[in-house]
Amino acid sequence: MALSNSVSTRCRLGKVVKSNSHCDYVVQVDDAQDVSSPPSPEDCGFGQFVSFDSDRHWAVGLIYNSQLFNPLFLNTGPRLSSEPDPLFTPDLVQETRTLLGVVLVGAMEKTDDDQACGKQGIPQVVVPANTSVYKMLPEQIHRFHCNDQGQTQFSYYSHLLRSGGMFAAQLAQQVLAELVKSDLFNGADQKALTVLAKELSWKNTLGAIR
Repeated sequence: MALSNSVSTRCRLGKVVKSNSHCDYVVQVDDAQDVSSPPSPEDCGFGQFVSFDSDRHWAVGLIYNSQLFNPLFLNTGPRLSSEPDPLFTPDLVQETRTLLGVVLVGAMEKTDDDQACGKQGIPQVVVPANTSVYKMLPEQIHRFHCNDQGQTQFSYYSHLLRSGGMFAAQLAQQVLAELVKSDLFNGADQKALTVLAKELSWKNTLGAIR
């Protein structure tokens, strides 16, 4: 399932290449060898909301980690004394890739009036390999934080603290701060997010002192 926004208006980050668990996926970022307009480093930042788009799955995740994969690292074999001449090595490509760790925090569903809403938690359906991954737009992030009744929800908070890797607390704190700053919410919902963000910031600061 996809939202009304066409794929052309969204930024594709890459594709799923493996999983570490049912809710922990590895995404290989597109580079200039894959597409004409690869994503920028800012598009793949820590805490970025992403969507997994396929015919059967539209999961939502958060980038919690990144890795640079370079097969030449610690290669003890013989090396060229100078840069290879492209005239004689036309097929030589750069094998260094950027890999993103993404934790799933829910999925998108349609309401009775054909609007998108978020079903937060661990998705039931497995995300297939090679599924395209896109940076979520602000309106998509807002819809994910609304249930089928249009009420604001943030029920993946505890799941994120358990499954967000070694930076889980910092990830949750950054997500809260970004949601507060986004002005996607108002009234009591905005106040609740602000209080939660301040509480988690205090806990992280106190934990660091200890």
